[in-house]
Amino acid sequence: MTDAPWALLAELTHACPLHCPYCSNPLELVRRDAELDTAEWARVFAEAAGMGIVQAHISGGEPLLRRDIVQIVEAAHDAGVYTQLVTSGLGLTSRRLDDLVRAGLNSVQLSVQDARAESSDLIAGRTSFRAKERAAGVIAAAGLPFGLNVVLHRHNLDRLQEILDLGARWGADRIELANAQFYGWALRNRTALLPAREQLDRAKEIVAAHDGSGPEIVWVLPDYYEGVPKPCMGGWGARSITVGPDGTALPCPAAYAMPDLAPPNVRDHSLAWIWAESPAFNAYRGTGWMTGPCRECPRRETDFGGCRCQAFALTGDAARTDPACGLSPDHHLVRDAAEAAGSVAGSGFAYRRPPPVR
Repeated sequence: MTDAPWALLAELTHACPLHCPYCSNPLELVRRDAELDTAEWARVFAEAAGMGIVQAHISGGEPLLRRDIVQIVEAAHDAGVYTQLVTSGLGLTSRRLDDLVRAGLNSVQLSVQDARAESSDLIAGRTSFRAKERAAGVIAAAGLPFGLNVVLHRHNLDRLQEILDLGARWGADRIELANAQFYGWALRNRTALLPAREQLDRAKEIVAAHDGSGPEIVWVLPDYYEGVPKPCMGGWGARSITVGPDGTALPCPAAYAMPDLAPPNVRDHSLAWIWAESPAFNAYRGTGWMTGPCRECPRRETDFGGCRCQAFALTGDAARTDPACGLSPDHHLVRDAAEAAGSVAGSGFAYRRPPPVR
């Protein structure tokens, strides 16, 4: 029997006002006319609550681009699901947030690209820092639990202390320092984004020196430098369901890239069937699928062979040991990239240009 999930990532749209080079959305974005409508999202949240899911991240793209965002949040609230808005902050006004709070919104996670306006705007691919600063003020004034998310990479790691100071100044309760993960669009930008080991070492010292005062600090380990892979979402199909803008259901938000996965869709199946019965969600559950060094590894039920999406992205085979693992026969794929990062001159970003919002 598969344990019930506890979280849902609800990607309402792939449309976004930013063009971040580390974008975690798939290479092929879902068009606006293919998105689930309000009633379909309401059904998804009702089914999620029926399964025991307690929390939903209302995300995108930029979820504020959905005109029915208030109704969607209200549907999640009515189903009894805790909601967190995951936003770039562009378009988040006091009036908009008040409407969302009345609909039942519980918390907000705001993204920022750097502590300095010029650099943040460069990374985001457009002028946006001041809008984020205003959004932070709106969130803090509303008194909602406030998380700040910063994707770390070569171009901002050296300003980590400034980023922490910014989060405290903006009133964040929690700062998530998410070292860039290299899938999809981010993999295309890996040469430009991958930091030198020395940068990471300095950043680790700053995090370790944090005295516990101010915002809670969450440090998401980088994949390419540890030699030990992270568990794939706590194990494939173990904790969370991602539902994409068009209803595609995935055990991991990066799994869009696996062409043979044949993910189910909430328009065709119930969320409960998708979780318990679908081949896509059962493909890499447990340890029976493991090959190579994973099969006999004493850590196989701790890290579950690492990330299936990264294994596929780097080797073309999702069943191989994650190349981030030092025991993987493909470890050279990350080791060589990491060793070269310190000597490769910073190249320009390949920005994502999403379809225009209609």
